[in-house]
Amino acid sequence: MTVYVPTSLDEAVDLMQRHPTARLLAGGTDTMVEINFNKLSPTDVIALRRVNELRSIQIDEASATIGSGVPYKQLETGEIARLFPALAEAARTVGSPQIRAAGTLGGNLGTCSPAGDGLPVLSALDATVHVASAAARRAIPVSEFMVGVKRNALLPGEIITAVTLPQTQGYQGYAKVGVRNAMVISVASACLVHDTSTASVRIALGAVGATIIRCREAESWLKQQIDLGEAIHVDDDLARHFAQLVAAESRPITDHRSTADYRRHAVGVLAARLLKRASS
Repeated sequence: MTVYVPTSLDEAVDLMQRHPTARLLAGGTDTMVEINFNKLSPTDVIALRRVNELRSIQIDEASATIGSGVPYKQLETGEIARLFPALAEAARTVGSPQIRAAGTLGGNLGTCSPAGDGLPVLSALDATVHVASAAARRAIPVSEFMVGVKRNALLPGEIITAVTLPQTQGYQGYAKVGVRNAMVISVASACLVHDTSTASVRIALGAVGATIIRCREAESWLKQQIDLGEAIHVDDDLARHFAQLVAAESRPITDHRSTADYRRHAVGVLAARLLKRASS
């Protein structure tokens, strides 16, 4: 195994052009597990830890752009946590402190597991994923970036460089269910964003489909029931019906971590809980 350690983005994309099958390594929290269990044997690895362009955060009046190499630990507190509390909540649930110090949003997107904690938040916030190659740079809506189980829209030679999150006005929340309270892969997860500036509620589900699911029908139904352009009040009946619609849009499977029936029930409970929290 040959390991390359670029110190700039230009050097990294040049290496990718010369070694298009190389494995990119950010925090390594997924890749090293696969290597240690002999599920992956890359001949070339490009380690991105020293590429400073990937570890920056830029904030303006309308959005924040988070470098793909920013670790989860940095997203738990500070200005990003204030602007995007759902992202901070998701970041706090990612593994142990050691994993959060190494793991990154870019790694989550690169692996593209439907159980990735950061991905429902990116979906509910309508994030944009930025990628670069030696030939070009492009921006991809996150809804088009995640295309299947551990599959994304990256082309050969491309590197995820950053994610842009539009700022919202109103409630944001993330919740997950696992087999224990900490250091656990999601059995089911949900992120809900109530944005008064766009008069919308957006909800995205993790670990209950081949990729992250945006519940468009539930969102549309709720918009017909109440005015989302201001603080909302949700009664039990409304929350219950919203939960049923959300559960109906999920497409869970039964595996070694849970049954499909339990996952469907769980996302309904999470949806109702988050909607009630958004209620004034």
